[in-house]
Amino acid sequence: MVPDDAVDPGMLPSLLGFRLRVAHHAVVRDFTRSLSAFELTPPMFGALELMRSNPGLSQTALAQALELDRSSVVPLIDALARRGLAERRPSTTDRRRNQLWLTPAGQQLHGRAAEQVRDHEARLFAALGERGRARLSGLLERIGQER
Repeated sequence: MVPDDAVDPGMLPSLLGFRLRVAHHAVVRDFTRSLSAFELTPPMFGALELMRSNPGLSQTALAQALELDRSSVVPLIDALARRGLAERRPSTTDRRRNQLWLTPAGQQLHGRAAEQVRDHEARLFAALGERGRARLSGLLERIGQER
């Protein structure tokens, strides 16, 4: 039997997918800690940011921008609406669609949370420097475009 602290990782450390998953977990952990006072998950903050940047955004467009299934966006918006942070309004051009809007409370919370997100990003990626951060961002964008 192998002791817990003596596990041989095999080829895992050489796999970029594994490294990305480990990095993703580190980012999400820090992000979650950073926004714990606001009780916001990463998708919730993403939704608030997209609604702030795109007032009247449709649920379909929000799902596409967050790369979530439309069925996953409904409970996300429901949770934000229950907290009084966002609201659905009927589209003025298509009765089958809802438009999403931040409420004044949502705008205020987003502003405070965005400060914490900026601090989170600065803290997490400080060791990379600006050039390293820009390079990593570009590489990740290239990987994302491959899908």
